[in-house]
Amino acid sequence: MRIFSIIAHPRANSFCHAISARVRNALIGDGHAIEHHDLYMEGFDPCLTAEEAYTVGDTLEEALSRAEDRVLLQHRTQVANADGLLIVHPNWWGKPPAILAGWLDRVLVPGVAYRLKTADGLPEGLLSIKKAIIFNTSDTDATREVNDLGDPLGLIWGRCVLPYCGVLEHERHVFRPVVGSSEEQRENWLEEATAKCRTTFGAS
Repeated sequence: MRIFSIIAHPRANSFCHAISARVRNALIGDGHAIEHHDLYMEGFDPCLTAEEAYTVGDTLEEALSRAEDRVLLQHRTQVANADGLLIVHPNWWGKPPAILAGWLDRVLVPGVAYRLKTADGLPEGLLSIKKAIIFNTSDTDATREVNDLGDPLGLIWGRCVLPYCGVLEHERHVFRPVVGSSEEQRENWLEEATAKCRTTFGAS
């Protein structure tokens, strides 16, 4: 599979980076092709411009022609051609980091990820991604996350984004609490993440 991979964490020594690196190496070893982007390292600009703020119509060719820089064009092209999606990011205030939220605004646009025939209609998903997996790190207790907060990240990815882009299957896994976790616990989590990716994407 051609897997589009994103890491969104500002510290290169974060556990998010460790997860991403471990699972990508395993998937490459299994024969998958990985197109990887570290949003902070690339300096991805998350700010949607007025020219990009359109919602109706557009073909892929038109959407690509509207990309205002080479990096944005590369992201739109690669995600449009991907079979799988791998995203790793922390839980910050129940949402992805701002740089990743901006990536959603600027990359998953009409013509690339979905199409609206009318401004108030349901979108037609356009991505050819069959499977997606999201790994999150968190320090919020799992019971409190669901009962008190309603698992906002689960809603964002599972109800608000991926289904409307045509993604057929998705999984989301959370490792917590990261603060105070031992090296042994982190190694166990890395092995768990690797196993889940291999189960999700299989061997090429």
